[in-house]
Amino acid sequence: MDLRGKTLFITGASRGIGLAVALRAARDGANIAIAAKTDTPHKHLPGTIHSAAEAIRAAGGQALPVVVDVRHEKSIQEGVARTVEAFGGIDICINNASAVSLSKVGDTEARRFDLMHEVNTRGTFLVSRACLPHLRKAENPHILTMAPPLNLDPKWFAGHVAYTMSKYGMSMCTLGLAAELAEDGIAVNALWPRVGVATAAIEFAFADASELARCRKPEIMADAAHAILTRPARGCTGQFFIDDEVLYAAGVRDFDAYRNDVTVPPRLGMFLPDDAVAPPGVDMTGATRPVRA
Repeated sequence: MDLRGKTLFITGASRGIGLAVALRAARDGANIAIAAKTDTPHKHLPGTIHSAAEAIRAAGGQALPVVVDVRHEKSIQEGVARTVEAFGGIDICINNASAVSLSKVGDTEARRFDLMHEVNTRGTFLVSRACLPHLRKAENPHILTMAPPLNLDPKWFAGHVAYTMSKYGMSMCTLGLAAELAEDGIAVNALWPRVGVATAAIEFAFADASELARCRKPEIMADAAHAILTRPARGCTGQFFIDDEVLYAAGVRDFDAYRNDVTVPPRLGMFLPDDAVAPPGVDMTGATRPVRA
């Protein structure tokens, strides 16, 4: 199974993981709605919905650049309506848009707290809800959210409690929607990286470019997402997937190809339990935890 002719509504698809997912689907000949805010170049981050659309078309897909601010319900509804008008429906909803600020409570301004919760938790809820009427008509409907497994170890709250709350809100949307939509045959899952993923947004958030060498490329998340989205929806729901586990199950054995620099230890992703075991053949020698703000 591939994604030829399928329509994907992807938030935050102008760069990073969202764009990588879009490009992987485009190689199958999918239709991509690039639902993101960046209509004109960002002062810190590369890429716009228009440059993403050009890349998607060059990769073999159909692209619809549409300005969507997931903080605003009307913007979401208009973006979904334009997608349905252009492509005739929506088969897959990808909740990728996310705001991050790894700041302690005393350093987290109310506006930053609100931004993370509006984009991460509320945005995931509203985008999923807006896509539902169209997903119910799709042949193999999926909702995939870039959210972590729920890990209540206090160390994942200390130092960035506001961010953790907002990301876990995305995780709880996944749990609730999976249970609520099971009888409708809509797959609802989450995907999270074992090793940090090198994106411009993460580089900007951490303010430490050297950390990117320890990360994997966004393509690992794109390939894992593709493997999930091509599964039959009714037999694949309510899961918190880890990228390399998905790919190992799909037959991938060369994970060094996803590393930015094989000479440095990988940087473990956030929120994973200490006893998490990587698939056979995945070199985690000397792995380090993320730098804390």
